[in-house]
Amino acid sequence: MYIDLGADTQEGYVISAKSREMARKAIGDDTAEDRIRQRCSIAVGDFAMADLMRFRKDPVMAGLAALKNNAPIFTDIRMVLTGIQKKGHVSSITCVLDVPTETESEGGRTRTSAGFLAVKERLDGSIIVIGNAPSALIVVCDMIKEGVKPALVIGTPVGFVNAAESKELLRTIDIPSISNEGTRGGTPIAVAALNEIITIFASDT
Repeated sequence: MYIDLGADTQEGYVISAKSREMARKAIGDDTAEDRIRQRCSIAVGDFAMADLMRFRKDPVMAGLAALKNNAPIFTDIRMVLTGIQKKGHVSSITCVLDVPTETESEGGRTRTSAGFLAVKERLDGSIIVIGNAPSALIVVCDMIKEGVKPALVIGTPVGFVNAAESKELLRTIDIPSISNEGTRGGTPIAVAALNEIITIFASDT
């Protein structure tokens, strides 16, 4: 039975179900990762997105376990926070832009990078979702190298400056992650990936 926690009306549900049926036929439907590929492709209106998605260290199972543990979710921008489904789980969701920090101007760091540094002590066991800021993803990767251990990192920043490189860096790190190849990506991809994990979690509990 198809479930879409974000469909609040019958019309919305029908549209969502038809889109998913098309995605299943185009992409396949054998694994949980296929479901994420489907949803991310629907999010950008392009089935080519499916072939760009990359999964490391069984990220779906890692995400499900984190949600079961009520792990906090940290996002780079408010748009990502807004897009994440609030139904089907009880994890808190925090945008690091809303975390007080005194380090924004140190070394010319971006606000998102400073925000993740400010919550460093809270990142162990968390789910990190970065859809926009490659600089923040690089900082998160550096913190993981230094010993921080999030449960899952979803990193899909978009753009021509450091976006592809930051995702390549994420894929070299021994941590469950979801990312995509190249300069494409953005908030819709990051949100879609986590929302599909939340949907799987809600349907199994």
